[in-house]
Amino acid sequence: MKSTGIVRKVDELGRVVLPIELRRTLDIAEKDALEIYVDGATIILKKYEPACIFCDNAKDIKVYKGKNICSECLESLKSE
Repeated sequence: MKSTGIVRKVDELGRVVLPIELRRTLDIAEKDALEIYVDGATIILKKYEPACIFCDNAKDIKVYKGKNICSECLESLKSE
């Protein structure tokens, strides 16, 4: 992991502000969803990108009955 040297405090509502430079670098816009992971005592934030429930592909995703499915797996299911 690479340190940015940026330190932010948690406010009274538990919020932390991500600096604009970091958001621009990582292409994080207002209202973008972030996934939160915990690894021991480390908190990891990752921009949420929906992925296929079958193959974990994040390209050309369709939503079917609330589940994310890529077009390739959808075609495979249709042919079975």
